[in-house]
Amino acid sequence: MPQAVTHIVIAILIGEFIREFVVKDKKKFSIYYVFIIGLAGILPDIDVAAFWILKFFGFTLNEVHRTFTHTLFFPLLFFLLAGIFWKVKTKELGRHHLKLHTIFLMIALGTLIHLVLDATIGGTIAPLYPFLDFHIGYNLSGFLPEDLQQIFYASLDAAIFILWLIWLEYRHKISNFI
Repeated sequence: MPQAVTHIVIAILIGEFIREFVVKDKKKFSIYYVFIIGLAGILPDIDVAAFWILKFFGFTLNEVHRTFTHTLFFPLLFFLLAGIFWKVKTKELGRHHLKLHTIFLMIALGTLIHLVLDATIGGTIAPLYPFLDFHIGYNLSGFLPEDLQQIFYASLDAAIFILWLIWLEYRHKISNFI
């Protein structure tokens, strides 16, 4: 399964793409929204943290991981909250003037990106669990030779992180801050 860096950085890159090429208004789509989508990119793996507690009650990782938080209902919950708060028209939050409905929308997108990564790169997900017990996914890493499968996710994390740092230097000149 893709590791944390892959989930976070891919979500950030998609958020950056939306900010730079779709919305094109950096005041309406703050960099803080990109940060939120990145954090939400790892949110479905909160079930791993739950496992650390549930382990003491006899649960295994397979019984906890990729269940409720890896269904389509998880991002749908945040899409619904975004819609509700879009209608309510809440005030902007904090000194960065973030809108609550946009925060929930970014969380929904980040969690959806997580599910897509898990289903395409690393195995399958049960999108309608617990109502239907069917799994979808490509498990592209499964096509690699077995000895490469063991190092694939760490290598993918490293490659994505290096490419992201190169992008940051190219786009935002991070060397100016060193």
